[in-house]
Amino acid sequence: MAEKNEKLFDQFPAVTTEEWRAKVDADLKGVPFEKKLVWRTNEGFNVNPMYRAEDIADLKTTESRPGQFPYIRGTRNSNDWLTRQDIIAETPEQANEIAIDVLGKGINSLGFKVAEPTKETVATLLKGIDLEKNEINFNCCPGKAIALAQALVDFLKENNATDKFHGSINFDPLRPALKHGVELNINQLTEKAQEILNITKEINHLEVIAVDSVMFNNSGAFIYQELGFALAWGAEWLTALTDAGMDVNEVAKRIKFNMGVGSNYFMELAKFRAARMLWAQIVKQYGATDEACKMHLHAETSRFNQTIYDAHVNLLRSQTEAMSAALAGVDSITVVPFDTPYKTPDAFSERIARNQQFLLKEESHLDKVVDPAGGSYYVETLTVSLAQRAWEVFLKVQEDGGFFKCVNDGKVQASVNESSEKRHADMARRKEILLGTNQYPNFNEMAAEKIEKSGCGCGCKHPDARPDHALSTARQASDFESLRLETEHASNRPKVFMLTIGNLAMRLARAQFSANFFGCAGYEIIDNIGFETVEEGVKAAFDKNADVIVLCSSDDEYAQFAPEAFKLIDGKAQFVVAGAPACTDELKAQGIENFIHVRSNVLDTLKAFNAILLKK
Repeated sequence: MAEKNEKLFDQFPAVTTEEWRAKVDADLKGVPFEKKLVWRTNEGFNVNPMYRAEDIADLKTTESRPGQFPYIRGTRNSNDWLTRQDIIAETPEQANEIAIDVLGKGINSLGFKVAEPTKETVATLLKGIDLEKNEINFNCCPGKAIALAQALVDFLKENNATDKFHGSINFDPLRPALKHGVELNINQLTEKAQEILNITKEINHLEVIAVDSVMFNNSGAFIYQELGFALAWGAEWLTALTDAGMDVNEVAKRIKFNMGVGSNYFMELAKFRAARMLWAQIVKQYGATDEACKMHLHAETSRFNQTIYDAHVNLLRSQTEAMSAALAGVDSITVVPFDTPYKTPDAFSERIARNQQFLLKEESHLDKVVDPAGGSYYVETLTVSLAQRAWEVFLKVQEDGGFFKCVNDGKVQASVNESSEKRHADMARRKEILLGTNQYPNFNEMAAEKIEKSGCGCGCKHPDARPDHALSTARQASDFESLRLETEHASNRPKVFMLTIGNLAMRLARAQFSANFFGCAGYEIIDNIGFETVEEGVKAAFDKNADVIVLCSSDDEYAQFAPEAFKLIDGKAQFVVAGAPACTDELKAQGIENFIHVRSNVLDTLKAFNAILLKK
């Protein structure tokens, strides 16, 4: 049967790339191929609409195997990642109770946030937990990490568990500098890192030096930036600690990368493959063994693209994000609960977040195949392209004096914030889409009452903060959410009336477009099937007390309908033309100012309407 199946392909002649391209060009009918089908990514390289074997023929990355240096296809021979849940609790006792409960529901990696790092606290948190079967990760204020390390080591020694334990302490002294602009004492960083490494040297499977590039992801960094900065961050620790006399193998195995994962599905998958490959090659340059070159890699779904409105769409985003990370072969994954942007996650949202990973394992069996994307023409090309762009970032950081210095100078934060600004601008113009926020909003959803405000959350004071040197904390949806919350808090909710007339297809299409446009501000939308005359439509709008009347028709009919409607409305409501007709200049000459279309800046347009329509 196999032979017969193979012979089927012999019946078809081979098709060359040139022949495919000729067919595509013919179908495009003169439209430039590069303009229509080639995607210019935010990562700084082009993505073609098709790839073939010849595109990866010269790539050495395809020669790698799972579990073998440089680990592009994974650091192990299985894909059974750890499913982590971060425990949110008021006391250590409550945290332990929740941990025991979720361990019985499939979780095998726990994240504890420790406020007071004592041996008693550690004992309370770990009471009844099998340390051989479950990974334990601790997070605390950077200034308390050394005390936490000592408390953990003391506990493990007393309980003869030094060989059983595997997990991490998130020692990240750069966090205040990145999040708040606090200036780093670079010499002190190395001293503290040495101290924590010496304290934990007897615990073989404990990573203590954190590279938290998830912060860049959550601040809106592009994928190549997160990867490049993460590599530079890790390399800086290697340099600082080996220069201080420490063994590179000991240092490398203690570094843990906590990376974010966004919704750019294949690009994120390629990022993790490129990350392992580049990190292995960096560590090798310090004279490390192949084993020490393995990247310890945890992935966390993004918070940057989470939304308050239509929050259940966050589930769709985080599901594809977790899938990217799983297919890429990361060591562990945290799915951020969907309600995180506006409240402390509850039992329901945490259960859903757990189940999202279980679906990938138990239903989709993604844990059964190592690097299923290996050999894919597209993914292999993306992996190499991302690696090249990230390497450029890495080299630039080295040229500028190293990662710690670039953080102190604010260069890293400025670069990430610049990308964030671009993504916010693209969001405003709908070049980037968040469903439910800047496209297809739920018109009648109210969200103000469900928001629980919170501050920094790290528990530390930052009197020496430098806001101009801090990473942006604004989610991509925040501008639209502020706009919509402003509408909710106003004394009146503006009404937008669709005056649909003329060509049936065009009026319906433009009414839908306009409804989605104004719905992003939370306005009340009044749609209509259609009117026989403009006068009839204007009268119906006045009967509904409309604040905004949107004329929805065809370009050819606007020259007649728009002046008539504008005259009848006579300034009693805001008049808007849906579209950018050829007669726009003539209509503007008659006093018509408002036009909405696909090239409009949705955010700025709606801000202008809010300023006019909302009565505080």
